[in-house]
Amino acid sequence: MQRRTVFALSVLVVAAATSCFAAAQDFKPDAILALERGALDRWIKGDPQGYLEIYADNVTYFDPATARRIDGIEAMRALLTPLTGRFKLARYEILAPDVYRRGDLAVLSYNLVTYAEGPDGELTARRWNTTSAYALIGGRWKIVHNHFSLTQPQAASAPAK
Repeated sequence: MQRRTVFALSVLVVAAATSCFAAAQDFKPDAILALERGALDRWIKGDPQGYLEIYADNVTYFDPATARRIDGIEAMRALLTPLTGRFKLARYEILAPDVYRRGDLAVLSYNLVTYAEGPDGELTARRWNTTSAYALIGGRWKIVHNHFSLTQPQAASAPAK
C-alpha cells in the first residue's frame, strides 16, 4: 500500500514539473500584448471593463489623476466604472513594447500615444509611459500592477545670449 502511495506521488510530481516546464516553453510575449491591446481597444471607446476583466483581485494602480496608489479590484471598479461612456478616443499606438518574463510574472512596458479628436476635428496626442505587471493566476494572466505616467517632454534649451 505504501509503495502505491509513493509511486502515485512520484507520478504527480513528475507531471506537475513537466506541466510547469511546458508552460514556460509555451509562453508567447504576444499573448500578454494581446491582453493589453484588448483592454485598450475597449478603453478608447469609453469602456473600462476590458481592464477590470484582466485585473487581479489584489491589483495596485497608479496614474497622474490619483493622489496615491489604488489597492484592490473593488477600489478599481469604484474609480473606473463611473467613467463608462464618458469619453472616446480616436485611436492609440503602442510603441516599443517589451515583455520580460520570470516564472509566473510577466512585465509589459511600453510607450502609449492616445489621440483625442477636438471640436475642430484636429487630433491631439497625449504620450504615456506604461507598465503592466501580469501574474499567472489560476492559469490566466492577470494584471497585478498597472502604472500610467505622462511622458515628460525634453526641456527646451535656453536661447543663447
